Amino acid sequence: MTRSRRWIAAALAAALGAGCGEAEPEVVVAAAPVVLVPVEVRDLEERIEVTGELVARHRSVLAAEVAGRVSEIVFDEGQHVEEGEVILEIDPERRQLDVASARAGLAEARAGLRERERDHARVKKLHAQEIASAQRLDQARTELALARARVDAAAAQSRMAERALSDASVTAPFSGRIAERFVGEGEYLNVGQKLVDLVALDPIEVEFHLAERDTSRIEVGQEVRVSLDPHPDELFGATVTMISPTIDRRTRTLRVLARLENQEGRLRPGLFARADLGVERRSDVVMVPEEAVLQRADGSVVFRLGPDNRVLRTPVEVGVHRAGTVEVRRGLGPRDYVVTRGHASLTDGELVSPRDLDGTPIQAELAVATPPSSETP
Repeated sequence: MTRSRRWIAAALAAALGAGCGEAEPEVVVAAAPVVLVPVEVRDLEERIEVTGELVARHRSVLAAEVAGRVSEIVFDEGQHVEEGEVILEIDPERRQLDVASARAGLAEARAGLRERERDHARVKKLHAQEIASAQRLDQARTELALARARVDAAAAQSRMAERALSDASVTAPFSGRIAERFVGEGEYLNVGQKLVDLVALDPIEVEFHLAERDTSRIEVGQEVRVSLDPHPDELFGATVTMISPTIDRRTRTLRVLARLENQEGRLRPGLFARADLGVERRSDVVMVPEEAVLQRADGSVVFRLGPDNRVLRTPVEVGVHRAGTVEVRRGLGPRDYVVTRGHASLTDGELVSPRDLDGTPIQAELAVATPPSSETP
């Protein structure tokens, strides 16, 4: 019988008694039958396990810095290349000719500068002897300045040609494997065109995200164990190298990177990974059945038994779940009783009829003697 029906029945009984001329009977509100269970206090072992994936520590798509035809491919897809080794060549012969031409232009500009310097010295001397005019001296100074500018321009052109020659030999910025090649030998390239995808595999990293409540349990240098589906019988040791300084505002998680050795190259970026951060042992943990916790707009709540067989709506902070029970970190004490059935429509302070799991009424002395508690374990 719902609360509304109990109130209606009481009101009808009162009305019938008054109609018969009898004394108005006392209105008795029926108590809602609920199942009560005591909270459980026990030691808890909590294993922190998270999922993530393997990621390359370094990965780069190399692009052409000079235009030209691919004259040679030294390393192909899947091959290992050391840092600084040439991966492919982009018409270096043409760049060598450009360098020779630029150097010749620089030598010519320097010769012209020496000639202008001698001419300027001669005119300056003649001007001092009042043989050459001031106008002729100004002209010599101008020609000398222009000759110096031509040398600077030729020197810059020479350096650009040498840089282009260097860029024509595409080298690996780090040691790794060529994951993909985007061009073929003999193909003409434009500046910025993709050449190869280079991936570093040793060491490799596992990336995972920790829930906000577990962020205090991780630190740089900590050892974690990683398991991978392609290697179900192995655990790989990893060392935490990076912890994000901020919590993700959308997921409320913390990004973590841990490094794994991968000298044999068996571990590949993109593999699904499980990271085990170990076990945390805690004592005197308050646990209640999962069905005792209700989710409301203001968060998780339970109904605990208060004085005079009335229930108290109590906000709680929950933690880990274990075999049908849930940890209550704040809101309940070790001597509390909580409602597990019949609490869907309860209100704060409502009178209840306590029952055991099998429906047997709990003795009034026990129910009433249960004090309200706000203790924390």
